[in-house]
Amino acid sequence: MIPYILHAGVILAGCLVFYKLLLQKETFYRLNRIVLLACLVLSFSLPMLRVPQQWSFQKAERPVVSESPELSLYSVIAIPDHTQKNPGTTLQQTSGDPATDKEDIGFAQAMHWLMLLYWFGVAVFGFNFLVQLVSLYYRAYSSPVIKDGRFRIVELSGDKAPCSFGNNIFINPEKYDWDTYNQILMHEKIHIEQGHTLDILLAEIIICFQWFNPFAWLYRKELENNLEFLTDDQLLNNPVVEKSSYQMSLLKVSAPHFPLSLTTNYNQSLLKKRLVMMNTKRSNVHTTWKYFFILPLLVLFVCLLNEPVVIGQSAAASKNNTEENDRNKDNVKNNSGLQTEGAWFATIKDDKVSIQFKNDDDDHSFNTSFFLLSELKDIPREKSGSFSITRDAGTIQFTGRFEGNSGMGRYKFSSDKSFTDFLRAEGIEADKDNDQMAFFMVDLKKSYIQMLKQQGYSSPGKNELLPLAALKVDAAYIESLKKNGFSGLAIHEMISLKALGVNGDYIQEIRKAGYTNVTANQLVSFKAQGIDGKFITDMRNAAKKEGKEDPVEDGSADDMIAIKAMNVDAAYIQSLKEAGFDDLSNSDLIAMKAQGITAVYIKNLQAAGYKNMSASDLIAIKAQNITPEFIKGFSSVGLTSISFTDAIPLKSMGITPEYIKSFQELGYQHISVEDAVSLKAQGITPGLIKEYKALGYTELSIDEVVAAKATGTTPLFISSMKEKGHNLKSIQKYIQLKTAIE
Repeated sequence: MIPYILHAGVILAGCLVFYKLLLQKETFYRLNRIVLLACLVLSFSLPMLRVPQQWSFQKAERPVVSESPELSLYSVIAIPDHTQKNPGTTLQQTSGDPATDKEDIGFAQAMHWLMLLYWFGVAVFGFNFLVQLVSLYYRAYSSPVIKDGRFRIVELSGDKAPCSFGNNIFINPEKYDWDTYNQILMHEKIHIEQGHTLDILLAEIIICFQWFNPFAWLYRKELENNLEFLTDDQLLNNPVVEKSSYQMSLLKVSAPHFPLSLTTNYNQSLLKKRLVMMNTKRSNVHTTWKYFFILPLLVLFVCLLNEPVVIGQSAAASKNNTEENDRNKDNVKNNSGLQTEGAWFATIKDDKVSIQFKNDDDDHSFNTSFFLLSELKDIPREKSGSFSITRDAGTIQFTGRFEGNSGMGRYKFSSDKSFTDFLRAEGIEADKDNDQMAFFMVDLKKSYIQMLKQQGYSSPGKNELLPLAALKVDAAYIESLKKNGFSGLAIHEMISLKALGVNGDYIQEIRKAGYTNVTANQLVSFKAQGIDGKFITDMRNAAKKEGKEDPVEDGSADDMIAIKAMNVDAAYIQSLKEAGFDDLSNSDLIAMKAQGITAVYIKNLQAAGYKNMSASDLIAIKAQNITPEFIKGFSSVGLTSISFTDAIPLKSMGITPEYIKSFQELGYQHISVEDAVSLKAQGITPGLIKEYKALGYTELSIDEVVAAKATGTTPLFISSMKEKGHNLKSIQKYIQLKTAIE
């Protein structure tokens, strides 16, 4: 599993690097979207292909069959897990070399824990994905809605940024003037019409399985960026939308308020890139050759990483292998990769026996289980013999020998037909030997199934029974959950609670801390994040405002989860209080921590004159990475009292004091922040103004230059009109002429 995950991650990283180097600056946004989506799918599909040996960079290993295999007893050193109170199943590895056995077993154990960590991460991010989906649908169908054809305009309150998901557009109409509101709707409708939500969902699913891979997160960002470029481009092709007006509307909603990551957002932190791409020169069709390089890149990855196919086996060998596979296909491998026949290696320690089961056809497949010594009947000491372990699901017959506390040999599992019949009578389909052996390993008993039935779980599935039995979810545990108000839990919820160690004491601890209505899913998240009663109390005491009584419940459980995930602690809250922010909401705390806002940063801004900032103001400023040094830099060009609302567009547009000074040198001494933003948004340079002046327009105002550039009334256009006899006195007349012609 791990090689496949890493293989897919490498291909994804390679595709991202290819896109960043060759395609990112191209304006073929629709083609870029196809490439990005195709690479996502291929990254997880290509690792499953096998290539001919002559194409592969890897050397294929031919299977070697031994007529009379011999195993040395001293070639195996099995190390049991002494930390387990009850027998269970872990993964270990044996190399067969006495000098390296301990290292191999340690490596196998490390790989086992690595896989557990990986799947835990998948579970956490998958849970977060589902929470976002539920939250979006809840918001979409619990808020006021205006239906506009196929579109549902969901009215929000507060300062949440507009966004879309599915056919829903989320927006606070009271925040914007009519033109801005209308342009936001047009923008989000394009997202919906082109199905951009599906792109985001696919990228989020990839993140769930590649959460550890920084390239996957960057890939998702690039995919989302391209969707914004594509939408901006299509919107600006609409004749009713004026580019300068649209760009100004972007600036009006430039302060981020963190909509959910599953949505397509009108307001993005990539504002500067979007404005640049709107004004960039269209890519030439002759640059499409770059796209064809993706094919040899993918072929290279396949040849470099994929497992080669062994070619050239004799027909007889192939026939024998096929017949053997047909015989073993239905009864060899169980759910964990363990076969019903193979080799065993064991170590006795006190009253427990660690037995390692090894597949015959896979040197890297191991399964170690721990049994009570009393379960092993007639152990052969110092001589060859046989012994067995019998449980409800069947019997494992062992042949081999023990020397001291170490033993080895062969094993074979036989299922118990009466147990199979019992399962069938209970509505549980598990007829194959591999299912029965899985039940054997977790010591599933008839009495256990009857207990579940008595507790209200009358028809658990095979895949539910295995973790239930392995985690020892017994009657006492189920009763403890019921006593604490969780009487209608689904089996998968019980499994999650037990796996994370959520018990009655923990539930009571969380409730005493104020969360009296905590749900099972929230308990799982609390436990996974390491949230306990002390942490909740510490957070509440730290956030408590002077002179106010402590509330029973400070914010939602989801807020507390986010606070812990963002590593917001009492010291951080206290530092913000000392900087003057002593009444912050949970959402403010989360957003400020996410932006990396510290007390030092706040005090530096206050020293620069920004003393009355709200939390949302501060978040918006930090999102643009605005520093006191950046603000002070504009004093050299006469802008000595820049407000934070002025600083945001200056920073997002990349406007520098040097840029403003270049216009002052042309005679525009009193350039305001609004003037500078308009000039930069239209890509106006001093060189362009010089071209207008060369045509005789020496007294142009900033507004006239901006209007001329926005309408495409270029010096070249004016020159061509003069050649045709249109000798107009003012540039405004040429702007009107340009508009009339188009």
